[in-house]
Amino acid sequence: MNGHHHHHHHHLHLMPEDGGDRRMVWAVAANVALTAGQIAGGIVAGSIALVADAVHNLSDAMTLGIALAARRIARRPSDAGMTFGYGRAETVAALVNYTTLVLVSLYLAYEAVWRMIDPTPVTGWIVIAVAGFALAVDVATAALTWKLAKDSLNIRAAFLHNMADAGTSVAVILGGVLVMLYDWRLVDPLLTLGISGYILWHAVRGIVPVIRILMLGAPPGVDARAVADAMRDQPGVVGVHNLYLWQIDERRFTLQAHVVLEAHVPEAEARAALRSMLGAQFHLGQITLEVERRDDGCVSAPLIGAGPG
Repeated sequence: MNGHHHHHHHHLHLMPEDGGDRRMVWAVAANVALTAGQIAGGIVAGSIALVADAVHNLSDAMTLGIALAARRIARRPSDAGMTFGYGRAETVAALVNYTTLVLVSLYLAYEAVWRMIDPTPVTGWIVIAVAGFALAVDVATAALTWKLAKDSLNIRAAFLHNMADAGTSVAVILGGVLVMLYDWRLVDPLLTLGISGYILWHAVRGIVPVIRILMLGAPPGVDARAVADAMRDQPGVVGVHNLYLWQIDERRFTLQAHVVLEAHVPEAEARAALRSMLGAQFHLGQITLEVERRDDGCVSAPLIGAGPG
């Protein structure tokens, strides 16, 4: 006898949605104001490092803005056109944000190399003042988003960017001091190269799990063969095949499989036992099981996926 069962797990937000949205709006506004101030200060002071940091902060404001929009879209319920719901809006937004960061980092490296070839005077005290302002805004933005970061891949990325920005601002302040004390003009493009490399490292690290979700990869730390072994260890289960394991989004882990039961084992009890074990041991919350018996099961079916063709 074949059948399907769906078990849904709903994840609770750590903060009221409207309160979280307000924090995001304030964070975006703070980063836009900071970007304007840094660009003006960088132009007046002749500091490419300040302009580089401004571009990074603008990308952070965009990251937060896109994350906010995606967060609102993701709340929409499933419908006939989007049967899985809109939760992956946040994952798509994360891909856009990380891709933008990769491009920004490469552009900054290009600008820094040209500035090393042709150094220009830098007004150190303006650099120090604007970078100090940037440091204050970065810390404020991180404070606004740190609670939300626990519940969202997008916002967590933005939070990490702001913490990195705080470190960058400290580096820019150091560069301004060195320019004032020793007139070391190369420190500005060298710092920009460092900032560029740091952004690129964070972006590449962050984009990998995002691509994995969009490619329907298994949840991190969950091995499909280990899941199949645990299912086969359940009383009355004699086989498992055509097993699929993927993430709908950052928080919903999904399993679909064919399970072969002994003839005497009640189907409902076996399903309940499997769902309980899979939830407790592997944190799987949305499960679809097709039950078969020894005599009417699939022939030569692969353990994982549908096999070639």
